[in-house]
Amino acid sequence: MKDFSEEIAALRSRHADAANYLKIDDLRARQPELEHTSAEPGLWDDPDRAKRITGELAAITEDLEVFDSLTTDVDDASTLYEMAREEADESLEAEIAEAIAATAARFDHLELRSLFTGEHDDSDAVCHIQAGEGGTDAQDWAEMLLRMYTRWAEQNGLIVEIEAVSEGAEAGLTSCEFMIKGRNAYGLLRSEHGVHRLVRISPFNKEAKRQTAFASMHVVPFFDAVANEVDIDETELRIDTYRSSGAGGQHVNVTDSAVRITHLPTGIVVSCQNERSQHQNKDRAMQMLAARLLDLERQKREDELAGIAGESKRVGFGSQIRSYVLQPYQMVKDLRTEHETGNVDGVLAGDVGPFMEAYLQWQRGERTDA
Repeated sequence: MKDFSEEIAALRSRHADAANYLKIDDLRARQPELEHTSAEPGLWDDPDRAKRITGELAAITEDLEVFDSLTTDVDDASTLYEMAREEADESLEAEIAEAIAATAARFDHLELRSLFTGEHDDSDAVCHIQAGEGGTDAQDWAEMLLRMYTRWAEQNGLIVEIEAVSEGAEAGLTSCEFMIKGRNAYGLLRSEHGVHRLVRISPFNKEAKRQTAFASMHVVPFFDAVANEVDIDETELRIDTYRSSGAGGQHVNVTDSAVRITHLPTGIVVSCQNERSQHQNKDRAMQMLAARLLDLERQKREDELAGIAGESKRVGFGSQIRSYVLQPYQMVKDLRTEHETGNVDGVLAGDVGPFMEAYLQWQRGERTDA
């Protein structure tokens, strides 16, 4: 009979660690408080407060259910092993090994939560993609990045809201503002903040030459109260209205209701065309601007810790965080973490998760070394 005692002990150790980083005792104390508050008759008189309460309750309930399920899995694997050992039943070895492997895999997924140490990691993310050097190829690359992150979000149960799109002259996009909503959206996407480099045979080059193109991804956290934390002088804003553009449909405005706001001191530009009225578009754009300005202030205060996420670089050669090479070989490589894969098609189809996790692991290592 194979000795599984070390594997079982490792699972119990990981279970104890999970209780610490999930703060299970605090969650069990907080859950009944939130359940009581969520049952109050007038809760939805204040929709923003109601959303915060119900969102926190849902997150706590999910964490407790996952933790309790893992408790059961560890106990079941341990009991099965003890029973097999007492009866010297070697026929159960495969079942025990499978149970241990499945539980270990669940811990692998859960332990990603322990890497979310940022102040706003649980927030929604405000994202801006900008085409850089590379002409039409760069604009096409910007659209490819938008598609990649949209598919990643859909695969992970997150919601994508396109706020504004500026289409390229021949193909692709010059820029795009969008939000990704869901638990830990910003905590995951902050790894994507920076310049992305694409190398391929250009479909826009008649001589079929290899072309290098660049696009940047800017990511900041979003939360409803952010506008209250940033003092925005409206005399420093240029507000332009224009007609929305897009693929059509009931949500595309037919009047000049889209709004573009330029913050003159910093040069930050945000746009929104997704809402139904000019007033709503302006309110959302102001929230996005406030998020960008708050992030800028935080970078100034914490310049020594900002690292790559705080750097502002030219969107071109020598500034990339990750390279996507389609020709003459196939590889995606992150230049910070050294994580790489030859499955370029998979990454462009949304399989960005391993790069995000590698970044979080790398960042924790950097903090530990510091």
